[in-house]
Amino acid sequence: MAVAHRMYARALFEAARDQDRVDVARDQLAELADALEASPELEAFLANPQLDPGAKASVLDEVTEGGDPIVRNFVRLVASKGRAGQLRPIAEEFEAIVDREQGRLKVELTTAYALADDEARAIVAKIEQSSGRTVEASRSVDPDLIGGMILQAGSLRVDASVRGRIDGLRRELVTRN
Repeated sequence: MAVAHRMYARALFEAARDQDRVDVARDQLAELADALEASPELEAFLANPQLDPGAKASVLDEVTEGGDPIVRNFVRLVASKGRAGQLRPIAEEFEAIVDREQGRLKVELTTAYALADDEARAIVAKIEQSSGRTVEASRSVDPDLIGGMILQAGSLRVDASVRGRIDGLRRELVTRN
């Protein structure tokens, strides 16, 4: 994540926290990021460096109409600084900051077969116990794993799959003399 994204996201977080508006800002910024993802034309417009930042701010002002003033002011500021095309990564960084501050950890759990709910809860409980944070887990199935699982939490990736072990053994055999 770029330093600028972190700086803007941190500034919004601190301003929203000071006004007790973190959850509102989080929700509305996520909605804006979703809207940008759903509209490649709008995202391309905002990312075009040849267009006037004032025009981008005007469009974003319309898009955020009715939104919380802190979010609307933030979006206007980002646009005026020529960073309107970076709103999605800024929103992602903001989400990560809020999660850290609120003791929440998002993980992706990929298994070779669909886990029963009680199995998934047991794994999540172990992660919560180890991390000391509340865990929000999303699950997916990849039969190519053969067995085991892959746990992804931010940039941390733990591969405890059979496929991962086989790949590791293959690499080791190739590099040994």
